[in-house]
Formats: sequence, structure tokens, C-alpha cells
Amino acid sequence: MSRNINIFEFPLNLGLIKKEHETEPGVKKLPDWLRKFGFHERINAQNIYRLEAPEYSMDFDEETGTKNPDKIIGYAGKQSELILKNYTENSFAIILGGDCSILIGTAVTLKKLGNFGLFYLDGHTDFILPMLSESKGIAGMDLAVVSGTGHEKLTNIEGLKPYFLEENIYCAGNAETDDKEYVDQIINSKIHYFDLENLTKNGFGKTAGDFLQMVNEKKLDGFFIHLDVDVLKDEIMPAVDCRMEDGIDYDNLKEILKPLVQNKKCFGIEITILDPDYDKDGFYTKTFIENLIDIFKSIDS
Repeated sequence: MSRNINIFEFPLNLGLIKKEHETEPGVKKLPDWLRKFGFHERINAQNIYRLEAPEYSMDFDEETGTKNPDKIIGYAGKQSELILKNYTENSFAIILGGDCSILIGTAVTLKKLGNFGLFYLDGHTDFILPMLSESKGIAGMDLAVVSGTGHEKLTNIEGLKPYFLEENIYCAGNAETDDKEYVDQIINSKIHYFDLENLTKNGFGKTAGDFLQMVNEKKLDGFFIHLDVDVLKDEIMPAVDCRMEDGIDYDNLKEILKPLVQNKKCFGIEITILDPDYDKDGFYTKTFIENLIDIFKSIDS
């Protein structure tokens, strides 16, 4: 039976800190940018839903040690309502950010639906406490938040902590490995962690297969994929908030994602951090879309 694709647009940028030359981070333009280059039409989505985000701010909250937590928590609640209202067992959700903090809303949703796994594909771990964050932006700590590390205000929305169990998470692709204190946070957790070097050594398809084997062995209700485009090599995707020289290429991306999206237990995927302001003519975006279309063709295969 074929699956119906629903697109959810969550143009939130409150998890990022604007750069000096910016009025606000441009990641909020991502859904409209992909639409401009034909992604929505070509993906043949059955439904497209959108939740407008609060105005940009950089309000520091002493209690949590983060910026904009109340607005992000409020938005997460509305995200969850929208996803749950339009969820069916035969649907596949493509969630377009925005920054990585949109994961919180989906995480809350999935905890309400059962016990889910998470495949976190990102050029960073995003698994730190505020004390290690220079920006205090929640987009750099979202993996920690959704797995229960951090202030209760963020990690225990509606008493649902943790949204994902650490041992049900694969974190793959981190290229920021020079900072030992940063990396130690995730190494000392129960998360299955593959930095870029170890992801390459283990094999892209094998890592996806190992994750699916875990999902089956643990009889999880399903799983979700987080894709931060900064996991891609800088030469093919420089239009991101925090550029990293090293990363994976599109063949690697397909090898990882195709078996995941083909699996019937895959709830969906979120795509974050692509910033149209750094890709003025859409050169990098067009190639990205072509590869996404190829990956999503395999959903029903």
C-alpha cells in the first residue's frame, strides 16, 4: 500500500542567534524556498500544513540558561497539535524547518503516540547543556533536550520526559570533533554515536541497517529522521548557519536515507538549517532538491 506524503512547514528561527550582518536567521525561508524550486509539486504531497512562527527575538532566560525557551515551547505545543490532528498510520511526514529546535514539537508528538526511535543525522551532535553553549541557542542543544538532558521546562513538556530514550537514538555525522568537552557529552550518554569518521568506517548503509535492526529488536512503535543539511560537505551545501568543511556527499546521503524512508515504521523526516540567504540563485538548493526527490521516490518501493 502506498503512503500519503504530508508536508508540514515550521519556519521557526528562534533556536538560532543572528549573525552581525543579519536582521534574523534566514532559515525561516526554507519552506518557501523549496516551494519556489518545485519541491512541493514534485513530491506530490497530499496535504501541506503550515504553522507560522513567532517574531524573531534573542531573549535570554535565566531559569533555563537558553534563549527564547518560552516561545519555542509554546510553538512546540502547537506543532504537536497540528501533527497529531493530521496523522494517519498510512502517512509519511516531511517536516520543513526552520532550525533544529523544531524537533522538540515532533518529539512531544511521538512520545504521545508511543515509544519511538530517532536517527539524528547532523554535522554536530547538538547534545550539550547551556553552560557549554556560546550562543545559548536551543538549536544547538535540541538532541539533549529531546532525550531528557537539560532544564525540566524544556525536557519535560506535559510531563512526557524523555521524549526519546537515549538508547533508542543514533547520532551520526558529527564533524566537530576537536573539542573534547563537547564530544564527551554524547560519548558519556547511552546514545549510539557515530562521528563522521566512524560513520564512514562503519558504512553508511550498514549504519542505517543497524539502526533498523535495533528498531525491530526493541519492537519500537516507529522512528523519526532528523536531517540537518550541514551534515553535507561544504562544497555541496555551504548555505548553512555553521559551516563545516568536512561532511558526507549525496551518494552517502542516499545510502543512509533510502533504507530508512522505505521502512514502514518511519514516521517521517525533518529538514533543517538550509538558509536561502546564502544561496541567492538557488544553485545548491536545486541539486539538494534533485537528490531529495530521488530519496523520497523510494518511500513506496
